[in-house]
Amino acid sequence: MTNHPSEAPKPPIVDRATFQAELDRLQVREKAHTREGDAIAAARRRMPMVEVDASTPLVGANGTVPLIDVFEGRSQLVTYYHMWHPGRPASEQCEGCTFNTSNVTELNYLHSRDVSYAVFCEGPYEEASRYRAFMGYPAPWYSVPPESVAKLVPHFGILAAYLRDGDRVFETWWTTARGDEAMDPSYALLDRTVYGRQEAWEDSPEGWPQGWPAGGGQFRVNGKGRPIAQVSRIEEGRDDDLDPLPEGWTACTCELHQS
Repeated sequence: MTNHPSEAPKPPIVDRATFQAELDRLQVREKAHTREGDAIAAARRRMPMVEVDASTPLVGANGTVPLIDVFEGRSQLVTYYHMWHPGRPASEQCEGCTFNTSNVTELNYLHSRDVSYAVFCEGPYEEASRYRAFMGYPAPWYSVPPESVAKLVPHFGILAAYLRDGDRVFETWWTTARGDEAMDPSYALLDRTVYGRQEAWEDSPEGWPQGWPAGGGQFRVNGKGRPIAQVSRIEEGRDDDLDPLPEGWTACTCELHQS
């Protein structure tokens, strides 16, 4: 049985000197972890790259555009490939992708380093743009037509980086699954609290609250409702109607929506 944080067991109480000694020991490991992250980033900067078709069509606010236009004149591009369930309501859209995208709200620091950022959505632009407006996301959104998917990614839920050299585009790196947590300062902050993420998989002391399930439930209200990030938008009175499925698109047939 899990506990609410307000009712959960507490860490032992010690004097300041004992606490500081424990913190000092932990920070040796934290600093080693930081340095290892720096070393991995250095290796990432030395990766080779692979060319992708710069003319790959995407659908954005101004209609169909080639991939190279998404750079907006900058030399680099970071994209998040947002999974989608065509024809399903906003409340049933991908909770993990909603979580990741909701954490990216300030783009000026990227722009100052000549980096653009965009969301590439698996679904039709008409639906995706309505979702973006409902959520209030600042990043540009593009739909990836079915014929363009194979030119870009093996699947969605991927975070990827690209480099532009003149009229050519190169893929320099990508990750998926927990690698996407680079987008998520909410998780980084939770990891620094005494009860952590409160998810079932974590290595926590006996009795620590772990009421958030895996498999996507950790991103939904009470583990099964709306994606958590949608709640404040609904409370503000925003419209989450995504309108009918656009012509030419097939409704989602994934295992979640087969019935």
